[in-house]
Amino acid sequence: MIRINLLKPGKKEVSEAAAAPEPELKEKRSQLPYMLIFLLVIILIGALFLIQKRELDNERALLEDAKAEKQSLQYVIQALEDLEQQKQILTRKINLISRLKSRQGVGVIIMDELSQNLPDWVWLTEVDFEQFNIHITGKSLSNNLIADYISNLEESRYFNNVDLIASTLRETQNNRYLEFSLNAEFVFPYTPVLPEVKTKENSQ
Repeated sequence: MIRINLLKPGKKEVSEAAAAPEPELKEKRSQLPYMLIFLLVIILIGALFLIQKRELDNERALLEDAKAEKQSLQYVIQALEDLEQQKQILTRKINLISRLKSRQGVGVIIMDELSQNLPDWVWLTEVDFEQFNIHITGKSLSNNLIADYISNLEESRYFNNVDLIASTLRETQNNRYLEFSLNAEFVFPYTPVLPEVKTKENSQ
């Protein structure tokens, strides 16, 4: 009678099979550092993404604030431009009024001086005045009377550079006369400033 022990070999096979996974564990352990590095890279990328997103959001917020501030200041800029335009208009008006005030008595002075210096048998027909330049036209019975009129105007303190432009003989059915034209420059008379006289009260 022959007996065969079937249990022992089986246990031996099982024990031998259990020792086989050791290389796989070593391989997994060798891959673990790479996995950790990969995870760290992913975490780092995510952190950089979040940081850039936060900075981008901040830049967008600053841009929106700047746009809002510009929009609010636009009204102020427009108001300043309107004020500047009004200032220029007022300045022009003030300058015009000043010029008119300085000239408001000029016409009266000119006509008075021209009339007072007229010799007998000399008549004025037209007087033009522009920027202190005077153009005079008139009639006279002789050239000597015209020369007297020019001499009278030159002696006046209100006129300079009196020049005869033309003198033309005109004839009608019953009269003969000279038609003449003059140019002159109007000047304001110089008023000397008297020196201040010291009195006893001032000297004390």
